[in-house]
Amino acid sequence: MSQNASARFTPTTLLLLVIPPLMWAGNAVVGRMMQGVVPPITLNFLRWVLAFAMLLPVAGWVLRPGSDLWKHWRRFALLGLLGVGCYNALQYLALKTSTPMNVTLVAASTPVWMLLLGRLLYGVRISRMAALGAALSLSGVAVVLSRGHLEKLLSVQLVPGDAWVLLASVLWAWYSWLLARPRPGADPTAITADWAAFLLAQMVMGLAWSGLFAAGEWLTLPDLPEGQSHIQWGWPLAAALVYVAVGPSLLAYRCWGAAVARVGPAMASVFSNLTPLFAALMSATLLREPPSAYHAAGFVLIVGGILVSSRKG
Repeated sequence: MSQNASARFTPTTLLLLVIPPLMWAGNAVVGRMMQGVVPPITLNFLRWVLAFAMLLPVAGWVLRPGSDLWKHWRRFALLGLLGVGCYNALQYLALKTSTPMNVTLVAASTPVWMLLLGRLLYGVRISRMAALGAALSLSGVAVVLSRGHLEKLLSVQLVPGDAWVLLASVLWAWYSWLLARPRPGADPTAITADWAAFLLAQMVMGLAWSGLFAAGEWLTLPDLPEGQSHIQWGWPLAAALVYVAVGPSLLAYRCWGAAVARVGPAMASVFSNLTPLFAALMSATLLREPPSAYHAAGFVLIVGGILVSSRKG
């Protein structure tokens, strides 16, 4: 870490760096707990509806006629599709058949997909250290997906959740590149300068996508006997919705942006890999799903790979 970065590494900065992975880990655990309570894609839709309502008083001006949002609607429609409509919906879908540990560990490989997509879509060179780090991280993902039996990797049958979270990770990597490399003039300054307005602009379009996906989900749900419902309304669902709307959606987003501004994306990405560790602790405590040895091996390889990738040389 540079001397300048060290100077900014205050207790407040540390808190800003730790809150997002803690919220993201809780999101995975809550998503697992809500299986059988609410359909996963519907959970994603309800989450963003509530987050939208909370953010509206702060950044509602972005919806006014004449706002730059409508002039750049294609840009925000794509960001909303990837960041709001797809990513968390796929994670909640993955949690139907996979554990929070598996989901967060595989999702921790996102920097690898960012390297690959950066090369394919933007021509960004991959250094030797980055390639070595990517190989280590991918080997960690392989350990998790094979449940620690690498000799059976070629014949292993992924549970659907593993495939969904892999797709979510690739889409999130694409979303991240769209944020990092916008076309000239693609992002209106008045909106991007305000974190709440920028998030709300994505939510508007993302809600349309997630509502469409939720409607499709309901068309595929089986018929239930009279008096039964696919949504178990009650305090557990209400508490879960408040958590996923406030914690992972708003609080983590705001803290992450402030932390990256203080220490830079490279150092912040190291802290993001605390998510599987927090997920393991929460899963063992709340779900009675203790981590296995292969989870620890995968964690070491994935985080080690990302640390190697971030080194210069």
